[in-house]
Formats: sequence, C-alpha cells, structure tokens
Amino acid sequence: MLYFCCMKIEIWSDIMCPFCYIGKRHLEQALTHFPELEVNIEWKSFQLDPSISSQPGKDVYSYLAERKGMSVSDSKQMHQQVANRAKEVGLDYHFDKAVIANSFNAHRLIQLAKTKGCGDSMEEVFFKAYFTDGADLADIDQLMQLGIKAGLNPLDIKETIDNEGFTTAIQQDIVEAQQIGVSGVPFFVFDRKYAISGAQPIDVFINTIRQLIAS
Repeated sequence: MLYFCCMKIEIWSDIMCPFCYIGKRHLEQALTHFPELEVNIEWKSFQLDPSISSQPGKDVYSYLAERKGMSVSDSKQMHQQVANRAKEVGLDYHFDKAVIANSFNAHRLIQLAKTKGCGDSMEEVFFKAYFTDGADLADIDQLMQLGIKAGLNPLDIKETIDNEGFTTAIQQDIVEAQQIGVSGVPFFVFDRKYAISGAQPIDVFINTIRQLIAS
C-alpha cells in the first residue's frame, strides 16, 4: 500500500537544452508507475549560455562547433545522436530548424506560468516549439503566441515582457542552483532529499521515487 501520497519535484532546466526535454519525458514515464502519487512539479530557470545572442544565418551545428572547439561535421554527428535518443521517447527533433537565441524572455513567461498554474504546459510548449518547429524564442510575437497556447493571458504576457517582469525570480533560481551545486541541466530534486543530474534512464527515476517513498 502506498502511504507516501505527495511529492515535490523541482527541475532546473533551460528550454533550449535538448536533454531537458528528454529528461521531462523520462520523468513523466516513470511517474506512470505511481498512479496514486500526487506530484507537485516546479520548473526552475537555468541558462546554459546566458551571453548568447540572436545570430541570424548561423545554424546550431556551427554554433556548437565554435563553442566546443570541434568540427562542424562532429557537431552534426553529435546532434544526430541526440535526435536519435529523443526519438526513443517519442520526440521529433529538427536541429536544422533550430534558431539561435537568448532564452531569458522565454524564462520570464515560464515564471509567469508558474504563478498561473500552467508551468508544465509552458515548458512543453516551448520545448516542442524550439526542437520540433524551429521557433525563435527571442521573438516577442512568437513568445506571445506560445504563451497563449500554454494558457496565459495575452495582457499578462505583454506586461511581463514590456516591464522585464520576473527577472529577480529567474536570478534567484540560478543562484539557488549554484548553491546546491547544479552545474548542468536537467537537474531534478525530489523533496530536497534526492537528486538526479541529467536525462538519466527511466529506471533511475523509478528507483529514486521508490527510495523516497520508502524513506
């Protein structure tokens, strides 16, 4: 019998991180093994490259090659491996469509969505928009459309972006990540007792949840 009925899972993530979307699916699939478990998921902001700026005409293969000091050919091969891994959990990645952009304004909408009870929906919409549809997550019009799709009020979206809302909340998430030793994402924290770093296999999530229930 399951006596442990409620669990909080905090997830540090960047919506332009391919492993974060895969990790989201792994967690979701793991949670199907615990249908009686009530879960409160809180998404936390993290930027893998806070200094990144929009770079029209440059593809993600060239961007990663320059950032990591590798050849474009190796970068393409690496991206293909990630796309193959994503396909295993039903995700359709199109890196050839991906638009290089700074995700800070998108994180504003994630923070806004958290206050409206649709944080998970906002993450899902952003992930699909970026990795499958080739959306520009720095474009205000596209952010507006995606925010509405996730369930946000357009007036709230406009106010948040126009007034640089939730900057402090984003910075607090990033500082908190540093304090608990998060150096990469995704990073999952279960009731502040257990943590999983990276898009680990589904069994790792299942075993971690079982350990927490049993503790």
